[in-house]
Amino acid sequence: MISVDGLTVEFGGSALFSDISFVINEKERIALMGKNGAGKSTLLKILAGVREPTRGKVTAPKDAVIAYLPQHLMTEDGRTVFEEAEQAFAHLHAMEAEIGELNHQLETRTDYESDEYMALIERVAALSEKFYSIEEINYEADIEKTLMGLGFKRSDLGRQTSEFSGGWRMRIELAKLLLRKPDVLLLDEPTNHLDIESIQWLEDFLIESGQAVVLISHDRAFVDHITTRTIEVTMGRIYDYKVNYSQYLQLRQERREQQRKAYEEQQKMIAETKEFIERFKGTYSKTLQVQSRVRMLDKLELVEVDEEDTSALRLRFPPSPRSGSYPVTIDGVSKAYGDHVVFRDASLMIGRGDKIAFVGKNGEGKSTLVKCIMGEIPYEGTLTLGHNVRIGYFAQNQASLLDEELTVFQTIDDVAQGEIRTKIKDLLGAFMFGGENSAKKVKVLSGGERTRLAMIKLLLDPVNLLILDEPTNHLDMRTKDILKQALIDFDGTLIVVSHDRDFLDGLVTKVYEFGNRRVTEHLEGIYDFMRRKKLENLRELER
Repeated sequence: MISVDGLTVEFGGSALFSDISFVINEKERIALMGKNGAGKSTLLKILAGVREPTRGKVTAPKDAVIAYLPQHLMTEDGRTVFEEAEQAFAHLHAMEAEIGELNHQLETRTDYESDEYMALIERVAALSEKFYSIEEINYEADIEKTLMGLGFKRSDLGRQTSEFSGGWRMRIELAKLLLRKPDVLLLDEPTNHLDIESIQWLEDFLIESGQAVVLISHDRAFVDHITTRTIEVTMGRIYDYKVNYSQYLQLRQERREQQRKAYEEQQKMIAETKEFIERFKGTYSKTLQVQSRVRMLDKLELVEVDEEDTSALRLRFPPSPRSGSYPVTIDGVSKAYGDHVVFRDASLMIGRGDKIAFVGKNGEGKSTLVKCIMGEIPYEGTLTLGHNVRIGYFAQNQASLLDEELTVFQTIDDVAQGEIRTKIKDLLGAFMFGGENSAKKVKVLSGGERTRLAMIKLLLDPVNLLILDEPTNHLDMRTKDILKQALIDFDGTLIVVSHDRDFLDGLVTKVYEFGNRRVTEHLEGIYDFMRRKKLENLRELER
């Protein structure tokens, strides 16, 4: 369906990738993988036609509809949520207007025998046939179903888009793309602003819709459930695997082992050849053999080993100072903004060493309860912090609190203590601040880079209650694995607000569900909770 031929992208003389070719077939669901900066988003933009390659071309059938969801976008203000989603059908409105205009011309013109008049009749007939054959003429139900699948309430549909945060605007853009029923969907981090239920809805939609999908995502469970093919972008080239992400990881490991073996054998052969040349370069009887070996070395294509992730790096939080038996006790806590009740009568006993997740749809009060625990907002009821509780808090706005004049290295060097001081460079490398990136000043970092830097600072602070609000949004899979292992090893108490099922799996043993103005305790891991939720939803449907 889409053919990529000899694609090359160069920046300032160096190639991001060179001479890559592949084909996207109908109904294929492909994951683009590779470390940050490898060129995944650039490749997606070229497929979408919003960016030109240095060389090479992308070809697609003339009538193919390709829809692209970038990482960052702006929805226009001035429309309601429903009206903005309705823009997906703007082409239908344009077609309808053109049919009306042509019919008006046919009614008012009198040159019935002319070629122009006959051409008008043919144009109206062709357009009308196309217009009335399109199923989406009754598209209102489609719009409502899609918006509600992505987490909007029916009462939200008439609200202005300007009332919603960036994450919710991203959902409106995603709804517009899905409603267009494109042949190919290009998605760059589509789950970053979705809650667990919306992610599951999107998974089901993409699997059942039969569209071709190319996606970049750091949500391992999402990628594993959806994709059947993995294209890895690394060191300027691609590797194409006809398997999902988990199988790709195994095959990639095998490929690297083979490369390493071939590299070591070649290096041994080069060393032996150079030794022969050195030993016999002045010997007349060996002149031809020496020259032959020199030529061979000149022409030799060197074996490269693909970049290795330093995933062996193991981070450890500093030992936690001992807290009381119950770091957080919440009894009958309610929070409302005016008439809007977020939750009422929430009661939680969080024990020392508990690792718990706050889950639920966006806007149901997860971050609000965290702010109550932090003492940032007033509430009704009783909330008590236990003896000697020291809180480490990570929220999305942590990034804005960093000192902009310090470099990345200085920011971490200022707080690192003990043995970890010898590993600051490894630590920065694990969070994608390797090499000269560690010398960058905070003020030039992107939002995502600042978020990662704030996360590293938190890793170095000796606390006994960690509260993390959506910690994984800007982390790639390798970095998430490093953080998750550090949290599993953490000997204090953990509260994590997250929609990332793979991150929560094996990390938390208790789930607090926020919804319908209540907070409900579930003594189980995330996948057990989700399995039971699906059963409950099915029972609701049966009723």
